[in-house]
Amino acid sequence: MNISAQKRMAAEILKCGENRVFLDPYFMEDIKMAITREDIRNLIKEGAIQKRYKKGISKTRKIIRHERKKKGRARGLGKRKGPKGARTPKKKAWMKRIRPQRRELKKMRDRKQITASTYRQLYKNAKGGMFNSVAQMNRYIKEKELMRRGR
Repeated sequence: MNISAQKRMAAEILKCGENRVFLDPYFMEDIKMAITREDIRNLIKEGAIQKRYKKGISKTRKIIRHERKKKGRARGLGKRKGPKGARTPKKKAWMKRIRPQRRELKKMRDRKQITASTYRQLYKNAKGGMFNSVAQMNRYIKEKELMRRGR
């Protein structure tokens, strides 16, 4: 005998889809005999008809991938999408470069390692993007012998 009608009624009563309705094979004769909604409700109370759990989406792979990325894996050129400026915006990169340079220049000026005029000149060079890093700026200062003598 077909039990699709019972399954449909059970799904409506349990407020779920037909695929989530579980019919216990031991109570199959009772289920076949149930023709009213009241019969179905009684079978649900008995446990002959049950509602299966919703299947979720496992986060395991996500967690593993996240752990690997924390270690620095899967971050190569092949995994990157979008332009260069998408991952670190140009402005942020500029701020990351210029602020330490300006800090270093101020430190040197306050310690009297460079003159005010040299400071001004180097400050403008830094603003013009002449130096990529503090180390490069310091190399330039040493090369051009802009440090004051005796310090």
